[in-house]
Amino acid sequence: MSGTQIAVLIVVAVIVLAVAAVAVFLGRNRSRRRLQERFGPEYDRIVEESGSREAAERELLERERQHAELTLTPLRAESRTRYTAEWERVQAMFIDSPVAAVAEADELVTQLIAERGYPTENYEEQLRHLSVEHANTLGHYRDAHEISVASARGEASTEQLRKAVVHYRALFGELLEADPVPPTSPASSSENTHTSHR
Repeated sequence: MSGTQIAVLIVVAVIVLAVAAVAVFLGRNRSRRRLQERFGPEYDRIVEESGSREAAERELLERERQHAELTLTPLRAESRTRYTAEWERVQAMFIDSPVAAVAEADELVTQLIAERGYPTENYEEQLRHLSVEHANTLGHYRDAHEISVASARGEASTEQLRKAVVHYRALFGELLEADPVPPTSPASSSENTHTSHR
């Protein structure tokens, strides 16, 4: 093999390696953009927690894999009607008993999560599974849960409890695939008056 042939082979090998590196880079960027779009604020939170973008992306890909193994079911119309009525009851309860209303809201959201097919035995596992399709409202659920835990210790103010109900409603409505208090309802007008700064 002549020196010219060797030089050509080296140039070709370098080009092939460069093309492969570019393909890997573009593939990684596409995957990163897809994860950022799917997980939204959850992507940034996991990156910050893990301290590494690569570790965060591995975690999110694993969440997608586990989520794909779930058997999720849409709500039947009668279930949606029942949950809507239950939510209105919780909201009405808040006026006289905000602590009980928050506890009921937490229980109602957990029931809805379970009925949709998500595991509910472990709160952290719940968050992992919910993050795949409900990342944009997951922050609301976390905030509501924290206030609910503080309420159980007697450490939540009425304003915090009100915020917890608003936070629960965000995920509840998304899982319900409908506003739990339709705009024509008097209860909806009342809540909107109290929660306009959302």
